[in-house]
Amino acid sequence: MRYSIHHKEETRRRIVDEASHRLRKDGIEGTGLAPLMHAVGLTHGAFYAHFASKHALVEAALDEAISQTLDHWPDPHDAGELHDFVNGYLSPGHRDNAADGCPLPSLSSELGLRGTPSPATDTLVERFAARLRPTSLDNTGGQDEERGLAALAAIVGALSLARAVSDPALSDRILQAVHAALKTPDVCIKDNAPAVPADPARE
Repeated sequence: MRYSIHHKEETRRRIVDEASHRLRKDGIEGTGLAPLMHAVGLTHGAFYAHFASKHALVEAALDEAISQTLDHWPDPHDAGELHDFVNGYLSPGHRDNAADGCPLPSLSSELGLRGTPSPATDTLVERFAARLRPTSLDNTGGQDEERGLAALAAIVGALSLARAVSDPALSDRILQAVHAALKTPDVCIKDNAPAVPADPARE
């Protein structure tokens, strides 16, 4: 049976959407093609009618996960919305629902270890770091941009660690500790400790 272009596009969209959730929940290695295709009602062999490789699927699924994340957490327009963003990101609900959450805590480490960092990740990092500046509405740049990156690293790391420990109380404490350290809604790390020097080997 020959299918229309529209049907093929819709099928590809369903595969990408399902993969975007599975990648966030199970990781890249944990997302098998056969179970994925079965979940959308297709055979394993049908996969290659839509993607040249698993790597191509991962890139498409990561793009979709990032799009969903940015839709779920739009850019804040004031301190109250910024406060809500950090509250939501460091919430037990986000921690417990990786499949629908931000892909950074789930996939950052795996992408790095695989040696396949994605430009799509850069987009999400830059967007989230920008909104986590100490004052989200000014354009002072410089140090504020670095603080935004530091705050992003803190919340992503907190969520990753909170998901990794077995003690529920400790998991909650991790989220609460980082939330308190960021001092929302200012989202500002205020100590004056010297910066960590750059690694010459990576410059």
